Amino acid sequence: MGIGDAYAQTVQTIRNIEAALKQAGGTLSDVIRTRIFVTNIAEWEKVGRAHGEFFGTIRPATAMLQISSLISPEMLVEIEADAVIQT
Repeated sequence: MGIGDAYAQTVQTIRNIEAALKQAGGTLSDVIRTRIFVTNIAEWEKVGRAHGEFFGTIRPATAMLQISSLISPEMLVEIEADAVIQT
């Protein structure tokens, strides 16, 4: 999904994070830090807009880094998320 579309890939990646958090008993509100890896930093506004749609009110610490490539050439974005889930 989202081949060639950094915005769509960011949205899907965050939805994947949200699903994993749900399985662990958490939500996106539990995210305290994200690290966004992009293959083209010129796409930062699209990626940032998608990130903000999910995390705008949560405001985790965030870094965006350009890397040379991801495991598949179609992948433009990868996101790591650290969360603290209170039990």
